[in-house]
Amino acid sequence: MAIARMPLIAIDCPDPGVLARFYGAMLDWKIDVSGDRASVCAENGQCISFHQVVGYTPPTWPGQERPQQMHLDMLVDDLDAAEAAVIDLGATKPPTQPGTSFRVLLDPAGHPFCLCLH
Repeated sequence: MAIARMPLIAIDCPDPGVLARFYGAMLDWKIDVSGDRASVCAENGQCISFHQVVGYTPPTWPGQERPQQMHLDMLVDDLDAAEAAVIDLGATKPPTQPGTSFRVLLDPAGHPFCLCLH
């Protein structure tokens, strides 16, 4: 029996509302913004929470001056279509791409995330 459940992941950022709207649109999840915190949640209860950090400095990728420490993998059916869609939402694509079955992008706060073929 599990000791705990993991219903959400919390991510530090400079503007929680910006990231909630970005991930909410990408995942088609419900968005909730409240002050210095925001979240997006799926109907099944999965959630990502965003917490405001004053003086936030994004990780560098692929360099390790400020390691990424964590990242999210998103499953997609079409890498090109998904990449174009998340860039339209505000993601950026760094020039270094280490694989062919996934793409590394940066969310609006600079966190790396991957689009992975399903």
